[in-house]
Amino acid sequence: MQQSGLAAMHLDVLDLRTFYYRTRLGRAAQRAVRDRVVRLWPDAKGQTVVGFGFAVPLLRPYLANARRVIGLMPGPQGVMPWPAGMANVSVLCEETLWPLEPESVDRLVMMHGLETSDNPASVLQEAWRVLKPSGRALFIVPNRAGMWARRDQTPFGFGRPYSRTQLESQLERAGFTPERHVAALFQPPSERRFWLRAGAFMEGFGQRVSGHYAGGVLMVEVSKQVAVPHGPGLRDSVRRPLKVLEGLPVPGAKPV
Repeated sequence: MQQSGLAAMHLDVLDLRTFYYRTRLGRAAQRAVRDRVVRLWPDAKGQTVVGFGFAVPLLRPYLANARRVIGLMPGPQGVMPWPAGMANVSVLCEETLWPLEPESVDRLVMMHGLETSDNPASVLQEAWRVLKPSGRALFIVPNRAGMWARRDQTPFGFGRPYSRTQLESQLERAGFTPERHVAALFQPPSERRFWLRAGAFMEGFGQRVSGHYAGGVLMVEVSKQVAVPHGPGLRDSVRRPLKVLEGLPVPGAKPV
């Protein structure tokens, strides 16, 4: 993994793709976090599901029944076509100006999008803008007390790790109400075969013993406070909404 500089903490999309799809540890991490997301949101039939950052590994379960699935990837990170072998739904966008209509999203998942941002407050403003009043958002960040945040051989070792209190406070300032919090990634961030084989057991054990705190990532589900002050940078409209929201095909994205 490489950072692009001290000021910009974004990971490169090619590094993220390599980790999650081509390493055993990355596939184990993908499975652990995705399973936890599906337990929180088992169904999204007829809904618009959006991921921001590098959340596409978590969106696959919703491709079959959701009304639309969209993967937003910020410019400093880069974009890759996704899902493989299917019509592309990934879109390169400005980090603080998403090509989505206000109140158009039912479910929003953010992973590797908040802790790596130079302007997290504006990122959260965009999340608030696009989420429906009845919608839910799920923010997934490295746990500052976990092992994964201390190892920069994984994407969770980059950016700003959070405690649950820090994350919930930032979300509340942005106009969200925390509803539920859970943790995932209880196995060590190790490529050793023993730990990889024990991963499923450790996830189950961790959820039973300390399912809210001790994992490598924190996950906070929020609802939207409908009455929220419009601060600087909060946008009520976008220049050009995504064609995918109009039911039109999206041109294939290319890696940056």
